[in-house]
Amino acid sequence: MKFNKILLLGYSGNELEEEYWKRIDAICAERVIVSLDDSSLQENLKGADCLLVKLGAKVGQNLIEKATDLKYIGMLGTGVGGIDIDYAASRGIAVCNIADYATEGVAEFTFGVILDKLRELERAKQQARENNYSESTFTGTEIKGKNFGVIGLGNIGKRIARIAEGFGAKVSYWSKNKKQGFNFQEIDSLLKNSDIITVNLSLVPETNGFLNEERIKMIKKGALVVNSSPMELIDLDALVARLGQGDISFILDHSDEMTGEQLAKLKPFKNCIIYPPIAYTTNEATELKKGIFVGNLENFLNNSPSNKVN
Repeated sequence: MKFNKILLLGYSGNELEEEYWKRIDAICAERVIVSLDDSSLQENLKGADCLLVKLGAKVGQNLIEKATDLKYIGMLGTGVGGIDIDYAASRGIAVCNIADYATEGVAEFTFGVILDKLRELERAKQQARENNYSESTFTGTEIKGKNFGVIGLGNIGKRIARIAEGFGAKVSYWSKNKKQGFNFQEIDSLLKNSDIITVNLSLVPETNGFLNEERIKMIKKGALVVNSSPMELIDLDALVARLGQGDISFILDHSDEMTGEQLAKLKPFKNCIIYPPIAYTTNEATELKKGIFVGNLENFLNNSPSNKVN
């Protein structure tokens, strides 16, 4: 069994090595690459039974309606917030993402930025480059003994919680469904009591704006918040107001999904650290992602879809 036509939206062709493209070509009669703003997009949707999209692409009902033969939408990434998965499901179209490929990378990045912040590692490096080797202005903070709150206990959240325990932190979590192995706290209690908070939720309709104005006001004074999830989970104006008080710190890495105007609101604050989207970009995660991406296609054609989200 093969796809008649695979349409790749927003791809350059450099995302995969030749071995992966060969596997894709072996399961389709035709492969077409087109950009979202290409005038030929609507014409190319005709006959396409497989649509492959990248993070940031918007695939709403209007676009899906035009692809009358569509059976499968594949995401080269985890987040599917830009895809109307409910409408796709109503049409019997499978939507598959790439789950769990970057668990280690994101967890390790989280602790990398926590340690950098708590121990002022970047400032220390800059000072040493200026031939100043005095330690007199540095007073770091340890993770051990701190209240460590994990919001979202999926695979990444669990890994972060385990590492935090290894540091000697007192770990609590909030998740939609209670899970064994860690101390559960209601979200309000977690925000009020945690010294360090990590946000590890997927972007779905019910998590959009999850950290709203009321919850952001609850965050404990002096807390460090690390968000490795899409910024749509955060009420940006409420965050800006809280950062302006100077009593919390906030770290994010989904900067590529934000507009220049949104980023400009955060840049003035020294207590807000903005990274490029590098949490998941390890060599190991990248290779795993490619294999899962192509494997999802093959599994769908073999009537055993993997990583289906709708």
